Amino acid sequence: MPYPQAPWTLQGYAVQTLQLIDIEKARPFIPSELEIISFWPGKTLGGIYISSYSFGSVMEYNELIVVAGFARYADKIGAWISHIYVDNPDSLAGGREIWGLPKEMAEFTWENDRNRVIVRQGNRLLCGLTYTQPSLAFPLPLSGMCFGSLDSDLLLFKGEFQSRVGLVSGELEVPPESTFARLNLGQPWFTFYCDDLRLVAGVPEVVGQRSVEFSYS
Repeated sequence: MPYPQAPWTLQGYAVQTLQLIDIEKARPFIPSELEIISFWPGKTLGGIYISSYSFGSVMEYNELIVVAGFARYADKIGAWISHIYVDNPDSLAGGREIWGLPKEMAEFTWENDRNRVIVRQGNRLLCGLTYTQPSLAFPLPLSGMCFGSLDSDLLLFKGEFQSRVGLVSGELEVPPESTFARLNLGQPWFTFYCDDLRLVAGVPEVVGQRSVEFSYS
């Protein structure tokens, strides 16, 4: 087996955006068994997370996560990851086979002393994010739940996060040819830069069954 079993501990730095997403735009990307949570009339909360994991991680790679919204299943609440890209085939295999995440391969370029990152699949631009460095950053521990979908099982797992977090200005580019352009993410409400990052992706549990096979749009 080329990848370690869960949990995975990952260390590095990341940029996180938060955006309101139209529920009607998010619905095709989220299984019908999940009730999309509204944070504003007609809108759920989503965004993108772009990270670079290096020394101290179970494996070294870059990652782009797209959260299409937050959802509820029975009494469980978590984020739904509609798209996720990495540049390490072992991470791809582990993400798909442990957490049921739709990982694909992509290329990552960090530019301008880590003030811009571009993610591509071959000749197709997935997104570009330009951001400032924080003037202030504070230690922040967080945890949250995420859903996954493996065969007919609906999974839920916990992510535990510790980092120095600072609010920055961010400009997001998602061209029409991007695989997640239909989410119409728009410009971020908030963008955060996370340094000295330590993320633990926990062991998933089965919380339900899907009545129909779900295919990521």
